[in-house]
Amino acid sequence: MLLLPEGARRVGAWCAVVLLAAGVGWVGIELCSQVRTAVVPVLLALLGTALLGPLFQRLVKAGMNRSVAAGLTCVAVVAVVGGAVYIVVAALIDSGDEIVASLKQAAKSLSEHFGAAGTSLDDLATNARELLSKFGGTAASGVISGISVVGEVIAMAVLALLLVFFFLRDSHRVVGALRSLAPRGTADTVEAMARRAYEAVEGFMRGTTIIAFIDALCITVGLLVLDVPGAVGLGALVLVGAYIPYLGAFLSGAVAVLVALADRGFVIALWALGVVLAVQVLEGHVLQPMIQSRTVQMHPAVVMLAITAGASVAGILGMLLAVPLTAAAFGVLSELRTRYSAEAPGAPGAPGAAGAPEASGAGS
Repeated sequence: MLLLPEGARRVGAWCAVVLLAAGVGWVGIELCSQVRTAVVPVLLALLGTALLGPLFQRLVKAGMNRSVAAGLTCVAVVAVVGGAVYIVVAALIDSGDEIVASLKQAAKSLSEHFGAAGTSLDDLATNARELLSKFGGTAASGVISGISVVGEVIAMAVLALLLVFFFLRDSHRVVGALRSLAPRGTADTVEAMARRAYEAVEGFMRGTTIIAFIDALCITVGLLVLDVPGAVGLGALVLVGAYIPYLGAFLSGAVAVLVALADRGFVIALWALGVVLAVQVLEGHVLQPMIQSRTVQMHPAVVMLAITAGASVAGILGMLLAVPLTAAAFGVLSELRTRYSAEAPGAPGAPGAAGAPEASGAGS
């Protein structure tokens, strides 16, 4: 190694570090995939705890027992999530036929203007029921496997809810547990990293939930004013899609514009596009800076790469979890960068830094 130039040795060292980190990451992902029924509930519970923490803390400050407060918070979660799912599903069921018919009409319109490409869309819409029936037949042939998947999902949901209860109830013990498990001399760093990661996830969950409701409300009102069929169902689609940054808003907005184009014509479709774009501008320039100002700021390219990687690893669930996990990782990296830059020689306040007060001598 000493025969190599210094630059080559540095490149080799960095390559070894990258390969080691990639290997550790790959092994970690493989292990998580093997025990996903345990890992997924933990991740979902952490997201739920970050979102529900303020409500739990208010109940505790009001003098309520921690176990009772955590139980009431979980009951509220079941009521709110169950009600929201019911509203979304009911809205999509009520307006689903209208949306599908509108998309089919939009495909026909495109076929008139764009020929073969539009014809392909029309054929796809025409054969949608046949494709669904074939899919249903395939699913029916593996009904035992389907029941197993449903049971697994229910088990993970129940486990996640129970973990939310315990995470909330015992949240005051987390810091002590982390400090006791940290290697000697690293307790402060581990605690600071955990706090930054949790704050990033907490801010992301709260901010995204608020923004999702505002986006869905504004787009629903705009589509109702424009008399677009299935406006409530499209608003529900926007609400769900908002938890996948950029991609979810783009897809749900595109569906709304296509439905408006099919049923209300080109002019109304342009108005619908204007409503969607106006809501996106409001979100990007007003809501996100105001609501998510304390979260870790990530470049849109990083967000898109995280969503793509999450989709390749765990499908839709990976897309939902990718951004908050990336936000937590950015929080940890930010904390490490701040700490090590402060401790580096020559940094303001660091030992030996220029201008730093020297220690007084024993004889002074």
